[in-house]
Amino acid sequence: MPTAPTKTVKSLSAPQKALRKMGLVRDVDLALHLPYRYEDETRLTRLADAREGETVQFEATVRSCEVVFKPRRQLLAVVDDGGETCTLRFFNFYPSMQKALEVGRQVRLRGEVRGGFMGRTCMHPSVQAAGGDLSTALTPVYPSTATMPQAYLRKAVQSGLAHALRLGAFSETIPAGHAPAHTWPLAVSLQFLHHPAADVSLGQLEDRSHPAWQRLKAEELLAQQLSQWQSKRERAALRAPQLPRPHNRKGVWQALSAALPFALTQAQQRVVSEIAHDLARPQPMHRLLQGDVGSGKTVVAALAAAQCIDAGWQCALMAPTEILAEQHFRKLIGWLEPVLTPLGLQVAWLTGSQKKKERVAMLALVASGQAALVVGTHAVIQDKVHFKALGLAIIDEQHRFGVAQRLALRQKLSDDFTMGPETAQPLAQATREPHLLMMSATPIPRTLAMSYYADLDVSTIDELPPGRTPIVTKLVAEFRRDEVVDRIRVQLTEGRQIYWVCPLIEESEALDLRNATDTHQALCEALPGVMVGLLHSRMPQPEKKAVMSLFVQGQMGVLVSTTVIEVGVDVPNASLMVIEHAERFGLSQLHQLRGRVGRGAVASACVLLYALGEYGRLSDTARARLRAMAETNDGFEIARRDLDIRGPGEFLGSRQSGAAMLRFADVAVDTDLLEWARHLAPRMLDDHPELAATHVARWLGGKSDFLKA
Repeated sequence: MPTAPTKTVKSLSAPQKALRKMGLVRDVDLALHLPYRYEDETRLTRLADAREGETVQFEATVRSCEVVFKPRRQLLAVVDDGGETCTLRFFNFYPSMQKALEVGRQVRLRGEVRGGFMGRTCMHPSVQAAGGDLSTALTPVYPSTATMPQAYLRKAVQSGLAHALRLGAFSETIPAGHAPAHTWPLAVSLQFLHHPAADVSLGQLEDRSHPAWQRLKAEELLAQQLSQWQSKRERAALRAPQLPRPHNRKGVWQALSAALPFALTQAQQRVVSEIAHDLARPQPMHRLLQGDVGSGKTVVAALAAAQCIDAGWQCALMAPTEILAEQHFRKLIGWLEPVLTPLGLQVAWLTGSQKKKERVAMLALVASGQAALVVGTHAVIQDKVHFKALGLAIIDEQHRFGVAQRLALRQKLSDDFTMGPETAQPLAQATREPHLLMMSATPIPRTLAMSYYADLDVSTIDELPPGRTPIVTKLVAEFRRDEVVDRIRVQLTEGRQIYWVCPLIEESEALDLRNATDTHQALCEALPGVMVGLLHSRMPQPEKKAVMSLFVQGQMGVLVSTTVIEVGVDVPNASLMVIEHAERFGLSQLHQLRGRVGRGAVASACVLLYALGEYGRLSDTARARLRAMAETNDGFEIARRDLDIRGPGEFLGSRQSGAAMLRFADVAVDTDLLEWARHLAPRMLDDHPELAATHVARWLGGKSDFLKA
């Protein structure tokens, strides 16, 4: 018997593939894919009434249409609406466009009309036959891709919205009487935003102040806050080792405190106390320690580690780069080794570049518990690393680690968590977690802390140690390089050292920037008799260490580097920082780089060398960054301005991974809605847990973990 024909699955079309790539899979996804602008196709405008630069819709008769080749191939058509003429210009066109614009045809056009010496012009307007009904609502324009036509996307969104509404996917989840004032119901808001009435204010739609937009922002912020509060409550149910405040005068904490060659600032003392209180509790600490460049976060971390070690547990400190990890290692060895050695304990070092023999020895120390403190890079969380009694994990420059890495770190640490020292109380297998201290020299503006870090406790060192000299920041155009080199000569004769930072390692065709290699050669020639070093991320690790060692010891006068020295390098004798092509760097990165000088008592300066772009001017963003750097040394003010310039998504960097961040709300603008969401979220979890679960699932799906990393 013949076999039945097998049913072939129809392959997806290019637009369908594009929808999937954009994450538009469910009806809910399509319904929540909102327009970023609207076109008014509800009325016709006479050319005589169109204002300069206004996008209008008008009907006209084609008077001429031809392809010309000067200055480049283009299609030119002249149309007349009975009172004015307008030249249409197309650089990209097909034969079908020429046919649609045959002489004598009546056409309906939509585009931006501009005036000029040769009369009115319109670049690449939309073209269709004249006549027919006008639209009764504003036409939505959706975020799309090159392979996704707007017409197809509009139909897909409309179908998804209609289906989702029929199934009740947008039923109310905010408890009755608790929705923000002056906002519309959710289903009504969605229908309106996809098809706004012709008489609505375009300004309210564009700045998202319309009640329908306000409702969607409120819903999104509430989902975020619910997720954060759930995370905080889940953590409160976990158990961590209790690391009591040290009382033994012969303990590590007391010995370290007595050995420090400086007194802690009041801000440091306050933060040390906050962390010590958390470590003594049976719930895992989840605290962000933030402070400006040079505020003294490392010594706070060292005291937290000492409290952990005094209780008989191990501590791990992870940094994003070997240079930063080694900087911490050298400091912590100097402070802790004299105290730990008599106790038979050590500080271990783990990085990816270690030789096998050294690495095996370090892994054995960690597994045996003899390594009381483990310092390293990502190598600390690799499979072969097993702790005997891990009680505290410290992550420095936490924003430099991706979301997935931070999640993996917490899970990894949980997997390796053992019974701990013999004196410790047993911890329930399923609820154990080490204490977690995250550090950042990029201060988080208050609105972001309220939103993205709502499940964290935040400690802030808002005071610099005494004796730190203010850094003078100068903006210097690139053509004055010779003056900068002269300044370097003066600094060198006074026994000072200089950093020169470049954005690239080698030539790039895409970016016309001087590179570190060329700059190094040029400075060697300009400064005979001076040791000029070169440091970049592609160098073998032994070479990096050798170069840094020469600079730290004062034998090297000038260090040419890429941003590998952004954090962690501490050379008090370095008094001048030159940042080449400063207009290409982000504001927080410029501030971090500037913080490498001014670490001693000598007056220090930072020179921002900038190159003018096209038309001999800087972009508005670059100008705003450089102005901020020249006007303030305050890291918190820098962070506030950075948020204004870049917005929360870019400011948070890798935390954005997983697309779980805000799409509609802006925490810097929508502070009232954020406060509303913060107050409602815990009450909703207590009184309406089912509504809360539905709300989070609708808005975040499986992505809520990314908000907890």
